[in-house]
Amino acid sequence: MEKNILEICCYNLESVMNASAAGGDRIELCADPGAGGTTPGIGLIKTVRKKIELTLYPIIRIRGGDFLFSDEEFQVMLQEVDSCKSAGCEGVVFGMLQPDGRIDKLHASRLVERAYPMGVCFHRAFDWTRNPFEALEDIIEIGCERILTSGQQPTAIMGASLIRDLIKMADGRIEIMPGSGIRAHNIRDLKIETGATQFHSSARILKKTSMEFIQPFMAEDQSLVMADRGEIEQMVAHLSRI
Repeated sequence: MEKNILEICCYNLESVMNASAAGGDRIELCADPGAGGTTPGIGLIKTVRKKIELTLYPIIRIRGGDFLFSDEEFQVMLQEVDSCKSAGCEGVVFGMLQPDGRIDKLHASRLVERAYPMGVCFHRAFDWTRNPFEALEDIIEIGCERILTSGQQPTAIMGASLIRDLIKMADGRIEIMPGSGIRAHNIRDLKIETGATQFHSSARILKKTSMEFIQPFMAEDQSLVMADRGEIEQMVAHLSRI
């Protein structure tokens, strides 16, 4: 029986340590949860690499917004891939699209080549493509090992039917990893419905600030997006029984 893999999206060092202690298998390391994840700083990447033995895949996304990047932005992405390789990461995560909603194969393939021998996961930019089955073949062609997708729906549960079809069409040529909205209460059902063997979750909770003084005139919420250790433990337990 193929082992189920649980990847945890982490936005800070404490979340990484929670994921490691709870039995997660892989870390997608990101910054800026409000933007949907951007490239973390090299200092955090190096620190995480030293502290844990889990497989580490930082995201390569220099800004929020769409997945249409300029030539200047692409040059920055190449440098960030180099930094991740130098830091000893096992892989990176990125996604690039053309204006018409197709995969930007030209630039994405160059990033894959630059990343080698690291692995590459194509992230949820896939969910913004105009034809998911065409996009699947393009991503296989450029050499990615995995696609993170919610089945072109807001959550993986809503997109389960497309995820199932993608897994069938991929036929072992690439891993299809459901992500978005996956929690302990639904991961078993998603596994049964899609046949997926890898799953992506942030196990997200909001941790309130430990500051004793809060400036009453400032409106910003200083809560921290955190990966919940207990939630991860429950997901690991569910997957171990399937």
